[in-house]
Amino acid sequence: MLKPSFGSFQLKLATRAFSCSPAVSTKEWRVSKGLPINRNAEGILTDGPDYTFLDGRPTPLLHKQKQRMLKQQGYASRIVELCSELEFAKTRHQGIIKEEQEKRASIIRNRLKAKGNAFDNK
Repeated sequence: MLKPSFGSFQLKLATRAFSCSPAVSTKEWRVSKGLPINRNAEGILTDGPDYTFLDGRPTPLLHKQKQRMLKQQGYASRIVELCSELEFAKTRHQGIIKEEQEKRASIIRNRLKAKGNAFDNK
């Protein structure tokens, strides 16, 4: 509740927190049908060209299409980069574990060994 003061008196303003708009039910309907929430995000009108050449030449990409393509390429390159970093981390971790095991095994191999009569009794 807001209380702005004007001189000697204060106003009390109340705000409503509900909506009578059918947009909420429309969004749920689109999601339940497997459609994107925003109907302008993708589709034949958004993805298709505005015009075609009669001689069959390809039409140039629209500004939004080019932006979307560059954005998707950025996502793909970032995914590949993160996957390679993950593989590097996995192999490095395995190498560290193997190195520790080899170090323990070498310590066990190089321990003092029994000599003389104690060695013969074994």
